[in-house]
Amino acid sequence: MDLGNQGRPRKSQSLPSRTRGSSAQIIVLPAQKRKFRERLLKWYARHGRDLPWRHTRDPYHILVSEIMLQQTQVDRVLPKYQEWLVKYPTMEDLAEAPLADVKKTWYPLGYNIRPVRLHSIACDSVARYGGSLPRAPEELLAFKGIGRYTAGAIRAFAFHEDAPILDTNVRRVLQRIFVGGGQPKKTQSTALWNLSQAMIPKGRGYDFNQALMDFGATVCTARNPYCLLCPMKDFCKTYPFDPRG
Repeated sequence: MDLGNQGRPRKSQSLPSRTRGSSAQIIVLPAQKRKFRERLLKWYARHGRDLPWRHTRDPYHILVSEIMLQQTQVDRVLPKYQEWLVKYPTMEDLAEAPLADVKKTWYPLGYNIRPVRLHSIACDSVARYGGSLPRAPEELLAFKGIGRYTAGAIRAFAFHEDAPILDTNVRRVLQRIFVGGGQPKKTQSTALWNLSQAMIPKGRGYDFNQALMDFGATVCTARNPYCLLCPMKDFCKTYPFDPRG
């Protein structure tokens, strides 16, 4: 792990958060934003996970991985992801499959509304876009089963756009480092989305978003985070981490 800066936390580097109304924002000083980007990307270059969906730009494959990863750990998804794409290699193959077979193939991942959503998206994709997925956010969000996070992931990972994402890991990382104090509140959702967008270095949306997710999954974990190894600890608002919140 990259040990990063060993200095003491400097809590004053971030200005107070603003989280009221639709203009909610978390203001971060330019120098701190630059430091966070540089350290995160450097960490990712050394410690990023080698995952099969990071070796493709196929929007369908990205979609499958994102739906499978909802509320499911990576090690459980890996074998099922490979099996799924062997059986349903394209959106057309999935759309043509009986829903009962699709559900059976999904087993034992659980959260069984997900294969139904995937099948529905495939059928709509074939009917409306010839088996493709559009890149425009409003068109992606028109699919039942594709929300703001999944749309952002498809845009960032399949189309390499600088689109923000805010899954559980990303939300936790941004909350702890730039806001501080316990779990993110629902009223902070807009502010965290805005921050996620503002943090992306121009043209680096793919790597930056993957890095955020990996950092939250392996360093800034929900329980027992590896704070002593964290390259952000000198400006993290939650360092040192208190498990009592």
